[in-house]
Amino acid sequence: MRCSWSVWHTLPPFEMRPTVAEVLRDLRETTPDGALARRVEEASLNAWPALQQVLLDGWVLRFSKGFTRRANSVTAVYPSTQPPLEKVRYCENLYAREGLPTYFRLTTLQDSNGLDEALAERGYEQQESARVLHRNLATGTLAPGPGFALAPLGSFLTTYTELTGLKGHLENSGLDGQAAANLHGSVLRAIRGDTVFGLLADGGQPVACGMAVVEGELAGLFDIVTHPDCRRRGYGRILVQSLLAHATAMGASHAYLQVLADNAPALALYDGLGFNTLYEYWYRFSRRPLP
Repeated sequence: MRCSWSVWHTLPPFEMRPTVAEVLRDLRETTPDGALARRVEEASLNAWPALQQVLLDGWVLRFSKGFTRRANSVTAVYPSTQPPLEKVRYCENLYAREGLPTYFRLTTLQDSNGLDEALAERGYEQQESARVLHRNLATGTLAPGPGFALAPLGSFLTTYTELTGLKGHLENSGLDGQAAANLHGSVLRAIRGDTVFGLLADGGQPVACGMAVVEGELAGLFDIVTHPDCRRRGYGRILVQSLLAHATAMGASHAYLQVLADNAPALALYDGLGFNTLYEYWYRFSRRPLP
């Protein structure tokens, strides 16, 4: 089959294709399920990689030995063509083989339409609703705050463990502390995007930490934590602003993060920093294969 020169000639070279910012300008940023939301969804999967993954007819199956739901769940990324029930059974068998419950991560993006209902009819329980928040970094002035410092991965991992005890990870996965810490390090080392690890100290003691992963014009914030005894003192705001300042210097013009829908203090913090809800997601899970 021959393609006419006129068809190929109309394709612009890669460097002339629109950037994320240009797409957003054309869309006027009025469609939360449009280009930006889909781009953020892809970037968020890249920014928190699984140790192993399988592609299945528009779905991504992620495996990381039980460390975090997002790295051990199925996400529908693109439209599917195969019967969903057959695919669900296949996923259940794969996760059972790994000794893991089957989690599906569902979003308000159009690609998930119908899957949530099918899983509910199959007996899957709903867990952990979250919001994906977005902010345009072109507005406002960002600068690293007092007490903030960049840190190597090893120091970040140690501080994160000290501040959190990996409590949430241990409760959700059944892993012991050392196993969870090792897997945390493995996931972060697998990130291919440019990554900034930041620590915030007061009086020489770490009070908060977090990280930013930059992919093109997008910066994702992850592992944002403040010591329980140091909350509501403005440390979270300083930490986030400092990370965003560094991400902006690295070329990011949009930021996103994920927050549990029932975490009112965090939602209030990010609202005050100019973030708005872009889309939402939740999990459905089954502990064992079903008929």
